[in-house]
Amino acid sequence: MSLSSLLKDLRVQSGQSLQQVAEKVGSSKAYLSDLERGLAKNPGIDVLKALAQNYGVSVATLIGEADAAPLPPPVAGQVEAWVSNIRKEQAAGLDLETAANEARASFERLLGPLDPQHEANWKAAVRELEAAFERKIEYLGNFSLRKPRRPHWYDGPRAGDLHWPKLEAFLLSRKGWSKETVASIDATSTEVVSLLENPAQSEFRGRGLVVGYVQSGKTANMEAVIAKAVDAGYRFVIILTGMTNSLRTQTQDRIESDLVERNKYGWHSHTTSDSDFRKPASKWFSIMDPVQIAAVKKNVAPLEALLGTIEKTPPTHRARMPVLIVDDECDQAGVNATGSQYNMTAINALIRKILAALPKVQYVGYTATPFANVLINPEKPTGGLDDLYPEDFITSLPKPEGYFGPESLFGRDPIDADDEKPEESGLDMIRKVDDPEVALVRPPSAKDRFTFEPGIPKSLDKALSYFVLATAARYVRGYSRQHSSMLVHTTVYTHPHHALADKIAAWQNGLVKKISKGDEKTFDRLEKLWLEEVAKVDAGRFGLAPTSFSALRPELEKVLEDIAIVVENSDSETRLDYASGPKKYIVVGGSVLARGLTIEGLVVSYFVRSSNQYDTLLQMGRWFGYRPGYEDLPRIWMTDDLRTSFRDLATVEAEIRSDIQQYRKREVTPADFSIRVRRIPGLAITAAKKMYAAKACDVSFSGEHIQTIRFPQRDKDFLRHNWEAAAELVDAAASQGIKPARRGRLIEGVSFDLVMKFLETYKSDQRDLISGKLLEYIRLEASRADQPYETWNIAIVETGGTRRSVEPLGAFGNVGLVNRARLKGLTRDGLADIKALMSRDDVLMDVTGSPDDRSWDSVKEFRQALIGDRIPLLLLYAIDEASVPRSEKLREPLGAVRDMLGIGLVLPERGAKTSYVRVPINQDDGDEEDVQADIDGDAGQAAK
Repeated sequence: MSLSSLLKDLRVQSGQSLQQVAEKVGSSKAYLSDLERGLAKNPGIDVLKALAQNYGVSVATLIGEADAAPLPPPVAGQVEAWVSNIRKEQAAGLDLETAANEARASFERLLGPLDPQHEANWKAAVRELEAAFERKIEYLGNFSLRKPRRPHWYDGPRAGDLHWPKLEAFLLSRKGWSKETVASIDATSTEVVSLLENPAQSEFRGRGLVVGYVQSGKTANMEAVIAKAVDAGYRFVIILTGMTNSLRTQTQDRIESDLVERNKYGWHSHTTSDSDFRKPASKWFSIMDPVQIAAVKKNVAPLEALLGTIEKTPPTHRARMPVLIVDDECDQAGVNATGSQYNMTAINALIRKILAALPKVQYVGYTATPFANVLINPEKPTGGLDDLYPEDFITSLPKPEGYFGPESLFGRDPIDADDEKPEESGLDMIRKVDDPEVALVRPPSAKDRFTFEPGIPKSLDKALSYFVLATAARYVRGYSRQHSSMLVHTTVYTHPHHALADKIAAWQNGLVKKISKGDEKTFDRLEKLWLEEVAKVDAGRFGLAPTSFSALRPELEKVLEDIAIVVENSDSETRLDYASGPKKYIVVGGSVLARGLTIEGLVVSYFVRSSNQYDTLLQMGRWFGYRPGYEDLPRIWMTDDLRTSFRDLATVEAEIRSDIQQYRKREVTPADFSIRVRRIPGLAITAAKKMYAAKACDVSFSGEHIQTIRFPQRDKDFLRHNWEAAAELVDAAASQGIKPARRGRLIEGVSFDLVMKFLETYKSDQRDLISGKLLEYIRLEASRADQPYETWNIAIVETGGTRRSVEPLGAFGNVGLVNRARLKGLTRDGLADIKALMSRDDVLMDVTGSPDDRSWDSVKEFRQALIGDRIPLLLLYAIDEASVPRSEKLREPLGAVRDMLGIGLVLPERGAKTSYVRVPINQDDGDEEDVQADIDGDAGQAAK
């Protein structure tokens, strides 16, 4: 669109003066290229002069064209015709501006130049498409990295689409999903489809990754993407499912129900619930069929059959068959796990060969645990097959409303000590299983699995009893016709599953007899348990009314009659069957429960299965997901080690999503994207052989705030050492003068040498100070030619409480103590974890004023704007040994043997001047466990 046309349009639409129009052009977000040329600072007539010079015309020409006769109002029906014609041009791979001009040129070749009415209609159509595109980008722009200069081809569903409208109606009417939920699926799936390759191209091979949340409804997004991609021109959909028959069948049934059954004559399915892919009688794929679809297990036999059929299909047919390959749980099986890019696992090799055999193919992987995928080497060996690295796009789905994820249940690492949000600490739904009890439900070794006799420890007895109570509460709330399930997952070995299920059945029979006899001791025990649990999670927080024991007591006998005990593993003959009506299940099982298989209405989990890999642990979290109407009822029994691991993983997961957003803002492409995956002591990121391309990374602490949050609170010598080190620092620095600050006292202009001596002396858990890498970074910065960090500011944070330290902190004297209770339980290293030491206001200790936006980034930027990028801030915290929690649900008293000394650091943002230090990656094989099959039986079943 020409600049003069823009001016004219704006004036006609708004009725403003030319001066006002010029000002609007000068500040229009839609014309950033002009703004970047310096025009934003030239209001009024000056912007016209600058624009005229920039476009090589006179101001008179601009004014003359802008003063031309106004266009008539657009005609709605004719605007829609233009919209349709422009979208047809976009389908050929053109961007919006080029497509609009091409549609106009086609019209003018037939009928001559546009008259004013057609001009008005054409412009209105362009504005409508631009607005639709801007809305989509504004809604989802924070979630995607994409290859640059890819032509935009898809704006969303179009009039005449067949598959998405039927799926949308099915979700709303038959499944009863809310309009808001379906609207979110619509928007996010449109984003994903817009990132796919345009199926109208003559040849393409695209690779992308969609990062969702465990048990968050990724399948619904996947189905919506398939429906919209088919509406947009894809003719064959291949869904790569889990590695077991039960997982493949689950995916097949869902696709059949939600997509194929909505339009039976629009699909040709090559697979069924009972049958994986086999070579068709014709030996190749026909292009005369309706849209073809296949749900194929990630196993060698069906993938070889699929590859063979593709290779037998004539090249002329393949050239007319745009294929969409959707890899569900793409971090499992499909990733190369040989430990070398030059060798491939059988499944990885077959997937890559399938991609290479198709001239028009888009591969998109779905996963909630992308740790292995982002560590794939994006470079292929010379002459080799492309690997599955998502070089074209990486997109992170937004967290759905009402979703319970790792952060909701376990909390995550520090945000703000003085403004702790409940969701950051996690809900009080986790119950402890002591190590001696684990020994009663899990065989000590592989050789013992056939002779092991499990028992029912107190923790499992409580978990089973609570499940009966919680299900009865759901009956009272009107949910007796919905599924209610309990998961018992103790070991990967199949034989102990059956033995434990027998013990649970005996437990159930015993409780039935006691309830039917009206045994008051049993009722008293159950009531005590119920009252303890309902006090820990407020039903009102979720808009629910609490359920009394007297209300649920009459339902207990019926619940016990309804409960069935099912063993779900490769050996068992029974299977979960939610299709035949509402079920109340206690499910005992192994690996099949830990990857992909959905357990409907999950209320209680008893989980002591161990794993040392991030992805395996997160995928085991079948308790993540949605709990409508019973958000207050879920509970999980697990060991303290597992609880700590899940909390750490919640932090890692948040960091990966944050990285995707930060890289997008910097316009980093997927091929250049090197994601950081934080190391957790005792855990491997993924199987070591999947990490062959992972490298040590260069990291900077520029612009970061760092704090100590884990302390050996019972080690008096350790705590005294740190206190004395801080007192020595304060005494040495006091000659600079001590002055009051907003939340304590401040010393400015302290030398680098004094601060460095203190930091080298101070003892801390390694995770807090990154194994010495922080000190290495500070030394590198201080050695730079412009001499940043030459002087520091030091402050003692005193929050105004009445308690003061017994022992003076050097020249500060007896200081005000801060209250920092610890999270319940200790870390795996036996330390007290206070979760957060610093608050956002502490960042502003050495400046006056504060920003309106109180986010961490904003307060750090505010400080730096006043103080510059050369002066770091060291914060000292005297932590009260008698710190007590505000709420006993999530925390407990600190219980320290003396007052403790914590520190926080605020390091200025150094931009391009910053230093980097190298952090190595530990690729110790450790436990090479990955969730693939139950040991004893599923390995054979999976290969069928």
